[in-house]
Amino acid sequence: MYQYSDFDTAFVQARNAQFRAQVERRIDGSLTEDEFKPLRLMNGLYLQLHAYMLRVAIPYGTLDSAKMRQLAMIADRWDKGYGHFTTRQNIQYNWPRLSDVPDMLDALEEVGMHAIQTSGNTIRNVTSDHFAGASADEIEDPRPIAELLRQWSTDHPEFQFLGRKFKIAVGASANDRAVLKSHDLAVRVVRNDAGETGYEILIGGGLGRTPMIGQVINGFLPRADLLPYVEAVLGVYNLLGRRDNKYKARIKITLHENGMDKFRALVNEQFTQIRPEFEGRDQQALERFRLNFAAPEYIQASLEKYETAYKLDPVFASWADTNLAPHKNPDYAIVTISLKAHGQTPGDATSEQMRLMADVAQTFSHDELRISHAQNVILPHVHKSHLPAVHARLKQLGLATANIGLVSDIIACPGMDYCALATARSIPVAQQIAMRFDALKLEHDIGPLQIKISGCINACGHHHVGHIGILGLDRAGVENYQITLGGDATETTTIGTRAGRGFSYDEILPAIERLVLGYLDLRDTSDETFLQTYRRLGAAPFKAALYPEGRLNNAA
Repeated sequence: MYQYSDFDTAFVQARNAQFRAQVERRIDGSLTEDEFKPLRLMNGLYLQLHAYMLRVAIPYGTLDSAKMRQLAMIADRWDKGYGHFTTRQNIQYNWPRLSDVPDMLDALEEVGMHAIQTSGNTIRNVTSDHFAGASADEIEDPRPIAELLRQWSTDHPEFQFLGRKFKIAVGASANDRAVLKSHDLAVRVVRNDAGETGYEILIGGGLGRTPMIGQVINGFLPRADLLPYVEAVLGVYNLLGRRDNKYKARIKITLHENGMDKFRALVNEQFTQIRPEFEGRDQQALERFRLNFAAPEYIQASLEKYETAYKLDPVFASWADTNLAPHKNPDYAIVTISLKAHGQTPGDATSEQMRLMADVAQTFSHDELRISHAQNVILPHVHKSHLPAVHARLKQLGLATANIGLVSDIIACPGMDYCALATARSIPVAQQIAMRFDALKLEHDIGPLQIKISGCINACGHHHVGHIGILGLDRAGVENYQITLGGDATETTTIGTRAGRGFSYDEILPAIERLVLGYLDLRDTSDETFLQTYRRLGAAPFKAALYPEGRLNNAA
């Protein structure tokens, strides 16, 4: 895990002191809200429906027990005792007082954390595969690359005032767990036919009001060229991108309007010009970063406790079947801690839960935790002999729900409960769906099913790439929920197709129930997933389940 250098510490301390002075000027009236807004956004502070919201960066989703405990302390001291983990691997505090924010930022700096560039029209928190460094299917740990991009982009003078926000993700596996193709720019570690390791670069992905899938601009970029090439992409976008219309300012629109051939030619031209300026310093930095991400010293122990618990304890076995993933060390497992207990707010964790997860990570996971884009927490390195003890500890505070990848493991934005941009509620819909299918006792029979809910067109809940996507909109002052079908957030990324007319708040739960029960009747075998069935049969039978009255396109 990357540790702050003296330079990092001095930089963040100076930035915090600068913002403290700006907050004081806002409170005493020297700065108007319009003047203060760009300053607070540069430091992760939003003004939401009911209060300010502070968004804290968790770069590439990695943290340790000390950081998690500090997040818990901040929740208790300056918020309401909980935090919300987001689809960008951040954590949000929804109730801080403006006067307390500088103290919160100083507390973050004490453990090597910050809120810089978690908002605004700049390069946002760099995300990555939440199984990075642990998964059995990756070429290498992608987090040193993410750290290189994070340091390069932080306070980069050319890219602090882009036309719109810019999101970067990094992965190193053929199995995409980082939603790479929905990012403005994605880096995927690949090998060519000669066995050499390099990078596939994708650009122009994004969700929101105009969802698009990222396209390959360079199929194999040599290692030494990564940073100058990424800088060339940003440079071309910064010059070519629109600023007359914020809805058309993302790189996906720039790429669409200019075409890949023109964009690629401009990038190659700029890359050729700036490449010599780097002089290998970026590669030297990358090698230093790799030292921070060495594999832990794995223990050796008998697997008897795990095997016995799996045979004799059906609750533990169900959790193991659902919440564990293969580790590169066959004696270890990757544990996903569900923050989706039935009826709870997806992604929320209390301070007490955060402390328990910190304790478990320190004791059983080589002091590492990860945050996933699916709003869950990962213990990346757990020896199988420790799994029964981990499960027992997690059960104490409702963190052992066996539902990862199932119908109640819902991604949901905060919606109209918090967000000033939202046009409908998301959290109550997610809670009702989870509770309903828990009551029906059908989750495990249904199998893998990704439901994603957004409370507005900005798509923070990733509804476009849900197997079932739900988009909440305002129709003449009434909440109306559109359903999309067949979306996919993996390496076979697909934008879901709108099913038909929307549903009212009271109708959406029965509609989802009809849809899922209809799938159970349609599938060929008990192993055929919702997405597989949809791809085999097409939309028609699913629409028939959704709209038994036959009205597909009428306004709600």
